[in-house]
Amino acid sequence: MKDFNYYAPTEVVFGERSEEQVAALVKKYGGTKVLVHYGGMSAVRSGLLDKICGLLDEGGVPFVKLGGVVPNPRLSLAREGIELCRREDIDFILAVGGGSVIDSAKCIAYGVCMEGDVWDLYLGKAEAPATMLPVASVLTIPAAGSEMSEASVITNEEGDVKLGYSNNLSRPKFAIMNPRRTFTLPPYQTAAGVTDMMMHTMERYFTLDSDMDLTTDLAEAVLRRMKAAVFDVLKNPEDYRQRAQIMWGGSIAHNGLTGCGIHDDWATHQLEHELSGMFDVTHGAGLAAVWPSWARYVLSDLTDGPAIHATRLSRFVRFAVNVMDVPNDFADPDGTAQKGIEAMERFYHAIGMPINIKELIGRDITDEEIKEMTRKCSRDYTATCGAFKVLKADDMEAIYRMARG
Repeated sequence: MKDFNYYAPTEVVFGERSEEQVAALVKKYGGTKVLVHYGGMSAVRSGLLDKICGLLDEGGVPFVKLGGVVPNPRLSLAREGIELCRREDIDFILAVGGGSVIDSAKCIAYGVCMEGDVWDLYLGKAEAPATMLPVASVLTIPAAGSEMSEASVITNEEGDVKLGYSNNLSRPKFAIMNPRRTFTLPPYQTAAGVTDMMMHTMERYFTLDSDMDLTTDLAEAVLRRMKAAVFDVLKNPEDYRQRAQIMWGGSIAHNGLTGCGIHDDWATHQLEHELSGMFDVTHGAGLAAVWPSWARYVLSDLTDGPAIHATRLSRFVRFAVNVMDVPNDFADPDGTAQKGIEAMERFYHAIGMPINIKELIGRDITDEEIKEMTRKCSRDYTATCGAFKVLKADDMEAIYRMARG
């Protein structure tokens, strides 16, 4: 078991009337003038944005608004937000939306308090910040887990580069979660969100460390519950009980709990970032398109020696049996593991997710596009990704080719 620090300081306010506490919560965490940051028109059409702004007004909290966040949030809007916050003396950022809005808010919060361009932080060229504006969220799309995590991801339109940055400073002060706000999510967005939160758990689950059984047990419980709940809400979008499981599951999946005492992986996420950076696809769907090929590639790899291969195989078997309900064929562990991957593919298709890149983007991907994604993912052939299996550039390219469909 690895030593670990577990830090999850976000105050979660969960329930049907949770939004009514927004002004008091902003004041509690030191906000005196707020940037209300949001995405497209759904927050407007649903009435949520007006409600939040009205509650801030009633609570005597001044605010300005900045909308326009899109999936795979853009650096250009974050830069606009940085200038707006400086001009308006903003000291608190409230994200009303899902992971993209929260990530954009975090980027703005970094940039207001640092010298130079905030993009340098994501490039790894700037020193870690000593401070940033506080961020909080009114969550409307459970998926990314950004409402409790230390991570954010931003896309620079110049070059279609999508990069992440993690710092505990960015963990939101509070997260308001009302499952009723998710009733109107389209089926595709619901399914992609559950895929994303499951992958946040799986990136930690697939580890070479086998000593922290409780962490593994927690991860399996999250995966099984999300797998079951998504079918219920796809049948009945207004199933409050199951919407609540999903909303809380997205936070648990990415607040660090399912990674305590282990080394996590994140290779599938890094491979997918290049897909969504190049093709502007939905992140969860991109993860579904990549993971089966990553799994088969890693499972078949023998280059790291028989002991590591055996450890990987045992983890895939455990996933197949405990998460995907595959009968354990003790005489054929590799067959059991392969059936687990196949069961995951059937699950993805059953909820409307793709299992390869052709299904994701609707056409064949070219060799040139594969090479360009490989170049970006490997940072011009200088970096690796992953821990369960450390992927070099050749490995990344091979997985992209397997995933082309």
